[in-house]
Parts: sequence; structure tokens; C-alpha cells
Amino acid sequence: MKKLELILVAVLGASLVACSADEAPQDETTADAADTAAAMADPAAGGNPTAEAAAQQITGDYMRGIVVEISDDRYEGRGPGSRGDEMAREYLVERMQELGLEPGGEDGSWEQPFDLVGVNAGQPDAWTFDGHGKSMTLKQWDQFIVGSGIQEERSEFSDAEVVFVGYGIQAPEYDWDDYKGADLKGKVLLMMNNDPDWDPELFGGETRLWYGRWDYKYLSAARQGAVGAIIIHTSPSAGYPFQVVQTSWTGVQFELPAGDEPRSQVAAWVTEDSARDLIAMAGLDLDELREAAYNRDFEPVPLGITTSLGMDVEITRVKSANVLGLIEGSDPVLKDEVVIYTAHHDHLGIGTPNEDGDAIYNGAMDNATGVAQVMAIARAIKALPEAPRRSVLVNLVGAEEQGLLGSEYYAANPTFAPGRIAANLNYDGGNIWGHTHDLTFVGLGKSTVDEIVTLIAGEQGRVVKPDQFSDRGYFYRSDQFSFAKIGVPAMYLDTGTDFVDRPPEWGREQQNHYTEVNYHQPTDEYSPSWTFDGMVDDALLGYWTGLAIANADDKPTWVPGDEFEAARLEALRALEE
Repeated sequence: MKKLELILVAVLGASLVACSADEAPQDETTADAADTAAAMADPAAGGNPTAEAAAQQITGDYMRGIVVEISDDRYEGRGPGSRGDEMAREYLVERMQELGLEPGGEDGSWEQPFDLVGVNAGQPDAWTFDGHGKSMTLKQWDQFIVGSGIQEERSEFSDAEVVFVGYGIQAPEYDWDDYKGADLKGKVLLMMNNDPDWDPELFGGETRLWYGRWDYKYLSAARQGAVGAIIIHTSPSAGYPFQVVQTSWTGVQFELPAGDEPRSQVAAWVTEDSARDLIAMAGLDLDELREAAYNRDFEPVPLGITTSLGMDVEITRVKSANVLGLIEGSDPVLKDEVVIYTAHHDHLGIGTPNEDGDAIYNGAMDNATGVAQVMAIARAIKALPEAPRRSVLVNLVGAEEQGLLGSEYYAANPTFAPGRIAANLNYDGGNIWGHTHDLTFVGLGKSTVDEIVTLIAGEQGRVVKPDQFSDRGYFYRSDQFSFAKIGVPAMYLDTGTDFVDRPPEWGREQQNHYTEVNYHQPTDEYSPSWTFDGMVDDALLGYWTGLAIANADDKPTWVPGDEFEAARLEALRALEE
């Protein structure tokens, strides 16, 4: 048995000894590990039988109570900087205090406050493009959504040329550059969503990387000096329908205060049909341009079309905060290191009413369920008579829906040095449909945590699978990404799709229905029909995984060659300086 597995068995106790012979061959090392685990489970032997007992604190009733509370209409959708946001934070602090956690912020604070800039662009009703003796006007909401790329009271440009730039990606490690040194200053860049996905050896194949995300694309355009960037939306390339763009990109958009990073005047989305018509106005074909963009030799294509746009922008400044609860480690040395559990407490607040007139975006699934699972895990860990060797930090971050802002702020201002953060376990969403035969591990194959999760899932009778919706780029669109960027081995533990006593495709159908109908909509509300059995399973997995990491001698590592390995090595070197 590998050393990691030996440590894990010792940490988890007798429950891990129950493997059948075909699951774990019994060599001498395994027998020794079993003896250790048995001793831990035997009070007469002076061991610690309490890990299993503490795990019983993870209950569906406890999680249901949290979900029902913070997704209630009284919290007004927990929009960043709102009264509902403040109410949610107050409630979560109270729950942490009840559990006996200690304040995890600086100077004995339960919160890590951060400033937000609210940018509310006055959406123009129409957007006109001229060229080749023709004119085309797009209709706001139905055909385009546009936001301000700057934190100023006026966003505008005039007579800017539109240039098709393929994917809008510069990735030297893949020998990929869509810009080819073209002078794009003052231009409006039209680009495809996602990243090249037809070759498993190129980028991540069907797995979307950060290069395929909207935030990278807007940043990439700004780095070229572009005054605007337009992403062509399709549901397959985005991972969600255009209605999500409509609801998520209108109204106040919150950002961290701008630094020295480059910015474009506007950041926009257009429907595929609108982009097709626009390109046809230039005498070109969208499908042919796409085909050309599939090649490393692609070069930007000026469309001979110009456009102007101006918007008044309302700027507000508010505060939100990450809610931090700490369980100090029991080891005199290792307590200065930490395992961090994260879930975002925010949602979209009050927005555009749906056809039923409901304007409150409750965010029950997204992400009251994630908060509930992390709080249940904290409840179990706190029930142990002795804390794990490493400290455990519950970090309920804010403003995730605005671009991972709370976790980004924490990563830039951590309460533990990045090299001392052993791992980040993130929960975003929950399983409301029942037990599964499998588990989705978003981040599988990237770090040595794989071994821990696989072993524990096996004890649950579950199979670990990689991201089963890899084309949606989930690793880069939730808070674990902020931690990975500073080198912390990070993962997103999500539900499986193979449900017990259900047909094979039933689980995917449920999740797709949620994405298509309820994701970022007022209909993301709690229902008494929800079952929390699957959430209990997933929270238990995170509990055992966190304990194993917190009690191991060594911290997890990224696999050699992973995109975040260099950041980890830098973080560890910083500890030696």
C-alpha cells in the first residue's frame, strides 16, 4: 500500500478496513495499516474512535435548514453589497459561533471585508454596424448584451473597425497566437467562445481551459489595446443558454477596484445568428471563418465594418466580505498550515423579472447548497474531541457570481501564506436528487489529492469520475480557480450523474434541465421535494478528504507539468526566504 494510503487508513479509522480482498490485496503493509486503524477505533486500546461519530453531524436536516434560510425571499437573492448579502453574512457568523469556530479574519474578525465597484451600464436599445454600403442594427436583449469594461461614468468609442480574431487566444505553451502581431489598437474584436477542442493533445481537448472563458477573452482583447470585445454566444460553447447572459450581464456588475490592468471600453455578447449576419455583411461566412480559426496559421480578419457605441455608466461603491471561521490545528508545528473549505454565499440579488413577475434570484442551488455542505463539514470536524493536526479554515466567499471576486481577494490577501495552504476543497451547488454510484471530481488528474478522493469514494461504494461536463470549464469558473492560480492544490467536489435506482441518463437530464431552466434565474428556489441524501454523501467525502490532508505528514502536490505547478513551487520557495 502506498504511503499516502497508509496515512489515510490511519486517519480514517476502522471504516477503511472494510475493503474486500478484491478491493485491496492484503500484503504486510496493508495488514499493519489495518492494525493501526483498528487500534484507533478501539477505545480500550487508547485510540480515537470519534471520527466516525463526528461524521454523524453531517445530516440532511442541518443542511436543509441553512438552504431554506438563506435562499428565502427575505435575503433578496444575496446580491453583493446588498442588505440581503449582509443578512446572510450575519446569519453564517451566528452559525459558526454556535459550532464553536474561532474568528478566521485579522484582528479577531469573522469577516474579511473587500471593496466592490458597481458598474451599471445604460444598455443602448440598439447597436449599429456600417460597412460595404450596408447598415445593420442589432436589438438589445434579443441580439446583444453589452457592459462597460471601465469603471468610469461614460464608456464610448467611435468608428472602430470590427476584426474577427478567431478564439482571441495567446497560449505560447501550445504554440498558439490568434493575433499574430496585428495592430488591433482601437479596434472592436469579434471572437468565438471556448477554446480549440477538436484535438485531445491541443489545449484540453473537450475540457475547457481558462483560455475558453469570457474573462480571459475580455482581458486578452484589452491587452491588444482593443476598445471593445464581442463574444459570439452559442449554448454548446458557453455551457449555458443566452438567457443566462441576459440575466447575468444586465444591471449592476460588481468588480474589484481597478488596478493597472488594461481594459477595453465595452465587453459584449452577441447571438450566433447576429454574428452570422454581421459577417455576411462583409461578404464572408461564419462557418468558413470558424474553420480557418481551427488552424494555428489563422490571422485576424478585418471585416471592413465600423461601429460606434456610447453608454452612460452609473458607478457605485459598496462593500462585501468573506466569512471566515477557523478550527486551529492540534499539532504545534502543522497548525500553521491549513486546509481551506470554500463555498460562495452570494448570488445575483434582485434583477430582471421573469414571465411570472419574480425578480428575486434566490440562488438556492447556487449556492446555498454549497454553503450548507461546507457548514455541515465544519460541524463534524468541530465535533472531534481533538482538532486535526493542521488548521481548518471555513471560507464562505462573497461576490463569486461577479467573477470569483471574493476568492480572488482572499488569494491576493490570504490569512495563511499560499505555501502553507495544504489544499482547497470547494463546493458550488449540491445534489438534490439522491444517492449516486459515482462522484464528479472537477480537477481529477491534476494533483495527488486524486488518490485520497478515490480511496474514500471507494469506501462509499462510489466511482470517481472527472468533470462530466468538461466542455463547460467548471474548474475555471468557481472559487477553486483563485486558489489554484496561487499554487494551492484545489478541487471542486461535485455530484455524480449515475443515480441509484434511476435510468442511466436520468442524472444528466436533471442537471441539464437545471442549467437550461433554473441556472441564474428566479426559479432557482428551494423545493420541499429536494432530497439531501446525495449532499450528505458528498459532504462526507469532503469531510474525510479534508481530515486525511489535515493529518498527513506531507502536503498534496500538483502532478509534474500541471499548469499550476510552477506557482506552487514559487509559493513554497517563498516560505524559505
